[in-house]
Amino acid sequence: MTGSSIIKKIVHTEKSGDLRAADKYVFIVERLANKNEIKKAVKHLYRVDVASVRTINIPAKMKQFIGRSQKSSAYKKAVVTLRAGQKIDTE
Repeated sequence: MTGSSIIKKIVHTEKSGDLRAADKYVFIVERLANKNEIKKAVKHLYRVDVASVRTINIPAKMKQFIGRSQKSSAYKKAVVTLRAGQKIDTE
Protein backbone atom coordinates (compact mmCIF):
# COMPACT_ATOMS: atom_id res chain seq x y z
CA MET A 1 0.00 0.00 0.00
CA THR A 2 1.16 3.51 -0.73
CA GLY A 3 1.01 6.43 1.70
CA SER A 4 -1.97 8.04 0.03
CA SER A 5 -3.95 4.78 0.02
CA ILE A 6 -3.31 4.16 3.73
CA ILE A 7 -4.36 7.60 4.94
CA LYS A 8 -7.89 8.41 3.79
CA LYS A 9 -8.34 11.83 5.41
CA ILE A 10 -7.38 14.01 8.34
CA VAL A 11 -10.06 14.54 11.01
CA HIS A 12 -11.18 18.13 11.73
CA THR A 13 -13.21 18.11 14.94
CA GLU A 14 -13.14 20.16 18.11
CA LYS A 15 -11.50 17.32 20.03
CA SER A 16 -8.84 16.71 17.36
CA GLY A 17 -8.20 20.47 17.29
CA ASP A 18 -7.41 20.37 21.01
CA LEU A 19 -4.96 17.52 20.40
CA ARG A 20 -3.03 19.59 17.84
CA ALA A 21 -1.73 21.77 20.67
CA ALA A 22 0.11 18.67 21.91
CA ASP A 23 1.46 17.87 18.38
CA LYS A 24 -1.09 15.06 17.89
CA TYR A 25 -3.07 14.60 14.68
CA VAL A 26 -6.05 12.32 14.00
CA PHE A 27 -6.45 10.47 10.69
CA ILE A 28 -8.99 8.07 9.21
CA VAL A 29 -6.87 5.21 7.86
CA GLU A 30 -7.25 1.96 5.94
CA ARG A 31 -8.68 -0.75 8.22
CA LEU A 32 -5.93 -3.27 7.41
CA ALA A 33 -3.03 -0.83 7.97
CA ASN A 34 -0.79 -1.44 10.97
CA LYS A 35 1.06 1.15 13.08
CA ASN A 36 4.33 0.85 11.16
CA GLU A 37 2.60 1.40 7.80
CA ILE A 38 0.72 4.43 9.18
CA LYS A 39 3.96 5.88 10.56
CA LYS A 40 5.73 5.50 7.20
CA ALA A 41 2.75 6.98 5.32
CA VAL A 42 2.59 10.10 7.52
CA LYS A 43 6.35 10.54 7.29
CA HIS A 44 6.24 10.22 3.49
CA LEU A 45 3.18 12.43 2.85
CA TYR A 46 3.84 15.26 5.34
CA ARG A 47 7.66 15.13 5.67
CA VAL A 48 7.61 14.98 9.50
CA ASP A 49 9.12 12.72 12.16
CA VAL A 50 6.56 10.55 13.95
CA ALA A 51 7.08 9.76 17.63
CA SER A 52 4.18 7.34 18.14
CA VAL A 53 0.97 6.00 16.60
CA ARG A 54 -2.14 4.86 18.45
CA THR A 55 -4.99 3.20 16.60
CA ILE A 56 -8.69 2.80 17.37
CA ASN A 57 -11.07 0.46 15.52
CA ILE A 58 -14.55 2.01 15.40
CA PRO A 59 -17.20 -0.70 14.87
CA ALA A 60 -20.25 -0.29 12.65
CA LYS A 61 -23.37 0.93 14.45
CA MET A 62 -27.07 0.57 13.76
CA LYS A 63 -28.79 3.90 13.00
CA GLN A 64 -32.48 4.73 12.66
CA PHE A 65 -33.54 7.03 9.84
CA ILE A 66 -37.24 7.58 9.07
CA GLY A 67 -38.20 4.25 10.58
CA ARG A 68 -35.53 2.26 8.76
CA SER A 69 -32.49 0.66 10.31
CA GLN A 70 -29.19 1.17 8.57
CA LYS A 71 -25.66 0.23 9.51
CA SER A 72 -22.97 2.90 9.57
CA SER A 73 -19.56 2.01 8.20
CA ALA A 74 -16.81 0.69 10.44
CA TYR A 75 -13.48 2.52 10.21
CA LYS A 76 -10.08 2.87 11.84
CA LYS A 77 -8.67 6.03 13.40
CA ALA A 78 -5.02 6.75 14.11
CA VAL A 79 -3.74 9.34 16.57
CA VAL A 80 -0.25 10.29 15.43
CA THR A 81 2.14 12.08 17.80
CA LEU A 82 4.91 14.08 16.15
CA ARG A 83 8.35 14.86 17.51
CA ALA A 84 8.61 18.15 19.42
CA GLY A 85 8.49 21.26 17.27
CA GLN A 86 7.01 19.63 14.17
CA LYS A 87 3.67 20.59 12.63
CA ILE A 88 1.42 19.44 9.78
CA ASP A 89 -0.24 22.13 7.68
CA THR A 90 -3.88 20.95 7.70
CA GLU A 91 -5.36 23.72 5.56
